[in-house]
Amino acid sequence: MVTTYFSYNYITRNLKQSLTRVEQQQDVAREAAYYKANIGKVKTVDDLMKDYRLYHYAMKAYGLEDMAYAKAFMKKVLESDLSNPTSFVNKLVDKRYREFAAAFSFNGSATPVAQSEDQTDEMIGLYTAAKKSQVDALANDSTYYSTEIGNVSSADQLLDNDRLRNYVYSAYGIDQSKWPRDTISQVLRSDPSDPNSYVNTTFASQLSGLNADLAQARSDVTAANARIADYTAQLSQPGADVNQLNVQILVEKYHLGTYASTISGLSDQIGTIGGFVALAGAFEFSPDGSLPSGVSAQSAANVTLTKQRFDDSKFAVYSAASPLNEAVAIKQFRAAVLKVNSVDAFVSTPGVNDFALGAVGLDPATVSQATVKKVLESDINDPKSFVYTLKDNRYLELARAFNFDAKGNLTTPLVAQGSAEVLQIARAYVVAAIKNASPQQQAAVQTQAQKDAIAYQEGIAGIDSVSDLLDNRKMIDFVLVAKGLDPKKVSTKYLEKIFASDLNNPKSFANTESDPRFAEIVASFNFDSKGNVARLPMMGPQKRDQFRETQANYVEQSLEEQQGDTNPGVRLALYFQRKAGEITSAYDILADKALSEVFRTTFDLPDTMAAMPIDQQAKFVDRFMKIKDLSDPAKVAKLLSRFSAMYDIRNSQATGQGQSPLLDLFQGSNSGISDSTYLAIAKLRN
Repeated sequence: MVTTYFSYNYITRNLKQSLTRVEQQQDVAREAAYYKANIGKVKTVDDLMKDYRLYHYAMKAYGLEDMAYAKAFMKKVLESDLSNPTSFVNKLVDKRYREFAAAFSFNGSATPVAQSEDQTDEMIGLYTAAKKSQVDALANDSTYYSTEIGNVSSADQLLDNDRLRNYVYSAYGIDQSKWPRDTISQVLRSDPSDPNSYVNTTFASQLSGLNADLAQARSDVTAANARIADYTAQLSQPGADVNQLNVQILVEKYHLGTYASTISGLSDQIGTIGGFVALAGAFEFSPDGSLPSGVSAQSAANVTLTKQRFDDSKFAVYSAASPLNEAVAIKQFRAAVLKVNSVDAFVSTPGVNDFALGAVGLDPATVSQATVKKVLESDINDPKSFVYTLKDNRYLELARAFNFDAKGNLTTPLVAQGSAEVLQIARAYVVAAIKNASPQQQAAVQTQAQKDAIAYQEGIAGIDSVSDLLDNRKMIDFVLVAKGLDPKKVSTKYLEKIFASDLNNPKSFANTESDPRFAEIVASFNFDSKGNVARLPMMGPQKRDQFRETQANYVEQSLEEQQGDTNPGVRLALYFQRKAGEITSAYDILADKALSEVFRTTFDLPDTMAAMPIDQQAKFVDRFMKIKDLSDPAKVAKLLSRFSAMYDIRNSQATGQGQSPLLDLFQGSNSGISDSTYLAIAKLRN
């Protein structure tokens, strides 16, 4: 009979070849092919459970075959929210159930939405920054004006300086598109106290007539409203000609529209003339545009007045940036964006359209709805799509911030990693950090690790390509640590080759490496063949990494099961080796019958130890082994070599005499650890 020690060491030295042989076995290959061909048809938990082969394949992959009968229980597991610490699956002691739940996305992790929560938060951040930037820009313009206006020596010099000219035009209400430079130059050279000056003869002389026209238009409005009221009253009188009265009311309402338009036009003209007169009075230029000797372009009082007028002209900017109005706009946006279900709904909802355009620095008043729609329907992974023809990063930023397809319908968020993968990586990092810390350091290490996890969750939203990710070594190191890898031993060049691999090709670099964790890392990201973030297709309820993990687990379980048929000790050792990296405390070992059996056998401890109080058992575990050593493959291999030798010694008389009782550890037996111990562990976890 081949010893456990020899069999285990032989398999681990040739683990990849052993797994390949199992994978190629007819029954294993057949079930894997069936799973791959049919998992994409699954839409619900019930769909999965109705297909016997799919369901049992998945259950075996996660070591839960003995629970396949408990469909109601497993349905609650699959429908649990992994991000909620109080959800059903997170209250279970056995980690296999959380691993099983994490292998599927039945909870809508890829639900089409106009914006994800991260996208909304990022847009709100852009909006707040944009409003602050606008206010800061106005303050800078005023500072520049105060500094430079004293250096101006002529009207032409003022108008030649774009920044000064724009400031003055805004302060005095001048529309550059309507008034030629020569007109404004002559106004600047006018003396408003001289009745023969340009500003008075050309503009101010019109004021009396315009004011009279305005007064008449307002009088006409009053008269029209009176007639409408009279006609309306007549409608209720006996014998009234209702049709005629309604016609007269419509006519008067038409007149009201005309009068209102006239009043608006006259008011604008009067306001413009007032601005011209004020402009002429605010500067000291001579009729030829020069300044008298020793005289500044503006007195200190007029500089102050001009700055005040400028601030008044920017009231809308200051108002929008006020804490109260900004909070209202953000609240309205958060509520409104949840109701947006298409590009058409986007552009027809001002609380979303105007907010979003303003956040990226675009003016909603000058950007057409047609342009916005075409931008939002663009494929940002296609350099030939419409958004790139505009050659304006603001439009690209807008397209990235929302999730619409080419037809203007909702699609899923475009992210480098899905929320489930981010959560899994973050949790694994915190666990790894704590495990490698001494008891005295654990509290401080956990606090820092949680901060690092938050930074990763926030930073991943800004990753748009493989190059972005690899350029951020801190983020890469975070992922490596979470996967139990030493960042110091993994170069960026190596990772470039890993991420350039085609995971669908079994002969690609990532798939032929001895350590499968690197391929797992690649699979957890949503990068296309060009290295850009993309919306990768799902296989029913599974993403690419979930599918790969399920198939890999099935092969590993099959290998362990087959070895267990010959020698249960080898199965125990292989199982411990696979689970070692996930062990974070003595309680993880004691909560697993197979792991605790390996521990007791390795250190020649009696099985009666399982009846001891759980805390006392944990002290034994910590006394005999260092949990952090279980992250080191070399130390795990050394420990399991000792286990396999001890197992042979313990079972020398039983070897070859049928199935070992230890096999019951994988078949739901109660051997190995008492029910009272499991109850104690459950209470500790809760």
